[in-house]
Amino acid sequence: MIQLKKLEVWFVTGSQHLYGEDTLRQVAEHSQIIASSLNEDKQIAVTVVFKPTVKSTEEVLQICSEANTNKNCIGIIAWMHTFSPAKMWIGGLKILQKPLCHLHTQFNRDIPWSEIDMDFMNLNQSAHGDREFGFMVSRMRMNRKVIVGYWQDTEVISQLNAWTRAAAGWNDWQGAKFVRFGDNMRYVAVTDGDKVEAEYKFGYSVNTHGVGDLVQVINQISDADIDNLVQEYADTYTLAASLHKGNAQHSSLREAARIELGLKTFLEAGNFKGYTDTFEDLHGMAQLPGIASQRLMAAGYGFGGEGDWKTAALVRAMKVMGSGLPGGNSFMEDYTYHFDPNNPLVLGSHMLEICSSIADGKPSCEIHPLGIGGKADPVRLVFNSAAGPAINASIVDMGNRFRLLVNEVVAVQPIQALPKLPVARVLWKPYPDMTTGCAAWILAGGAHHTCYSQNLNIEHMEAFADMANIEFALIGKNTTLHQFKNELRWNDVYYQIYK
Repeated sequence: MIQLKKLEVWFVTGSQHLYGEDTLRQVAEHSQIIASSLNEDKQIAVTVVFKPTVKSTEEVLQICSEANTNKNCIGIIAWMHTFSPAKMWIGGLKILQKPLCHLHTQFNRDIPWSEIDMDFMNLNQSAHGDREFGFMVSRMRMNRKVIVGYWQDTEVISQLNAWTRAAAGWNDWQGAKFVRFGDNMRYVAVTDGDKVEAEYKFGYSVNTHGVGDLVQVINQISDADIDNLVQEYADTYTLAASLHKGNAQHSSLREAARIELGLKTFLEAGNFKGYTDTFEDLHGMAQLPGIASQRLMAAGYGFGGEGDWKTAALVRAMKVMGSGLPGGNSFMEDYTYHFDPNNPLVLGSHMLEICSSIADGKPSCEIHPLGIGGKADPVRLVFNSAAGPAINASIVDMGNRFRLLVNEVVAVQPIQALPKLPVARVLWKPYPDMTTGCAAWILAGGAHHTCYSQNLNIEHMEAFADMANIEFALIGKNTTLHQFKNELRWNDVYYQIYK
């Protein structure tokens, strides 16, 4: 279970000794009120921690150093209540390794028209104090989130929530381990990439274990544990008749349970946060993991098919970001199109591995042949996904940089039944329209694998890309191909010069 409340963002207020003890006392009081209010707000899933006002180069350096080494701290929210000379921030910002959010607010919402005097002006200087701080962060070419507005406004809280969730996803990548069972699907380009550069850039490692290592663990699973999991399947899903105890394919259900338990045991023992497999390397396994991958994703693990480690890591990060929100996040693939000019649609699916967190209603647990991989028929969950706004996100290795590509979509209910399609699926319309959305995705080199999210949006993903310091490309409601192609060209130049 992903627990976000144990993670902290530190609320750090800047000032200076110039104003005297009385003003600094008020600064601290106001900052503590804001931090406490944010921490108590139900929208913000992490813990907001008040930190004492920083008033000198030494204090800024100390708080940034402490943030770097505190394992629970996932970022800093900075606010300049008064004027905080920005040269004192240089040393701290130079070493800061945690995400930064600049909250451009002020303690009072309104100007006290009949009472405002110079004492009030000296205390409430955010309007230009934050500009001094903003200059220095820009001068240092640092990525950060800038949020403008009164600290109790709904929109400000919403933006802070998105940023803190992105910071939680980024924090989860630091030191994370992902395992590949077998290698990449042979000759496939986009699922591969530079794992060394990814570890340097993103903080997570990807290493391969032979399928035999996993099979050894699978074979050690006890019958009693299998019995319990099979019963859980029966209690949770609608079992196909042939899978019930005493029927022809019940042994296949038990084998699926054995695989799930073996995978879970292996991942827990190695402290892995996700994994990949490939149907081209299943030596010793009776069937390709279907329901196992679906349920492990639902439990919070990242997954990528055919060796796709970048998508496995992205699925994990997006599950952390979306933890506790309605809806889910799943490994996904644009599988086939409906080119009706009056109602064009994309059918998203995969051979087996769509996460049950995006299911609309109770999934059905079924078994069907799989005409690829050369193994026994695999057990899987079959369901439709709920209608509503969503995004598709993909990370691709462009050679000199990583690109995070996001397409806004809207999912729809199937226009007809799909009685012979034995996999989980979702139908969506890409924005801004089918032809523009698909063409832009291809022009950007987007992968055929994605993470499909029902509970995250552009704001989460752009903040995440900024934290990772990678390119962010958006295909949204206002995208035009002419402008999008220019953006890709400009990005190419930018990353040649500055990165």
